Amino acid sequence: MDQQFRYFVGIDWGTENHCVVLLDREGRAVEQYNVTHSGDGLFSLVERLNRRTLCDAAEVAVGIEVAWGALVETLVESGFAVFSINPKQVDRFRDRFTVAGAKDDGRDALVLAGSLRTDRKSYKRVEVEPPQVIRLRELARFEEELKIELRRVTNRLWQQLHRYYPQLLKLSPGAAEPFIWDLLDAAPTPLQGAQLSLERVEGILKSHRIRRVTAQEVLVVLGAAPLVLAPGAAEAATEHVSFLIPHIRLLDQQLRDATRRIKEILLTLTASDAAEDEAPSDAALMLSIPGIGPAVAATLLTEAARPIRDRDCQALRCYSGTAPITRQSGKRKSIQMRYACNPRLRKALYHWASTSINCDRRSRQRYDALRAAGHQHARALRGLSDRLLQLLISMLKHQSAFAPERRNLTPAA
Repeated sequence: MDQQFRYFVGIDWGTENHCVVLLDREGRAVEQYNVTHSGDGLFSLVERLNRRTLCDAAEVAVGIEVAWGALVETLVESGFAVFSINPKQVDRFRDRFTVAGAKDDGRDALVLAGSLRTDRKSYKRVEVEPPQVIRLRELARFEEELKIELRRVTNRLWQQLHRYYPQLLKLSPGAAEPFIWDLLDAAPTPLQGAQLSLERVEGILKSHRIRRVTAQEVLVVLGAAPLVLAPGAAEAATEHVSFLIPHIRLLDQQLRDATRRIKEILLTLTASDAAEDEAPSDAALMLSIPGIGPAVAATLLTEAARPIRDRDCQALRCYSGTAPITRQSGKRKSIQMRYACNPRLRKALYHWASTSINCDRRSRQRYDALRAAGHQHARALRGLSDRLLQLLISMLKHQSAFAPERRNLTPAA
């Protein structure tokens, strides 16, 4: 049965101040005020709501446009029922209160409280995740940011090498391998590269376990005639590279540390239930599926925590973007790709599907069938992801690990 609330609160979130509007069950405005985004301000908000409503905190519904942060966590931990909504939906609800396009913090808070009272089905109940999931989500997002930043800086390194030291790019086209950075430390200029000793190069290749080229081949590449540049150009580029290398090393080390910590948390999540002789955890079941590694599992467990917990396949399909949308008007009807989704989740599913076609026979058959039907590579992977999500939810519902011998190997139509 749907829970009945006695009061409805709308909070227009801000970086320094939050505007609060309180409505009773009939929609009458009780009060409106601002609170500061500080420990004292949030404490006073909770105290004022308790004092003004004179009821249990669970009977007070709070509507807000964000589903994270200290404000949301304070309200949830204090016992209030917190609901979040997409800002785009709030913009549509605002037209109920004004058709002139007026907008201010107090009006937005009133819109949130009023729409929560009448259209609660448009809101999502906010629940604070366990500490391990919160930490895992932060690490997974930070790992993604580190990958993007590392790629950006290594591209800058490639640009400088292409400017004055293109010989090195024959050894590593992307300039993203650590042995290239060590070679630059040992020989930052083409002249010094031509003078490197065989023993020094052998040591660098051995420390990074590089076998695709020999030390003699590296010396031949480094001994090529250098580019003829304007006076000072090579020195300027060398100085630029000397600043980039420590930055790249730091990002690379931080990325390794973040990846290691993610694996440690996943190991803790998978080992806890096994130690207590309970049913396997969601993390353990996910990691048993071919193609799911630590990065994909961490993204699924954190970005899709609620659909995974509720075993809601349709919600998971919509949230990840694999479920298409239908546009129909009169005699016209079209089915299109869903763009309104979680981009991190969509990216994780793309990598999962890309990997699964190389390590799972059934996934390869499904992918080949979609390609034979005329679909492009990305569309075929999206269709495969849709099927893999159904497999995942089925495994979670039945608490059974992946068993390839139990899958039908006949290609799906």
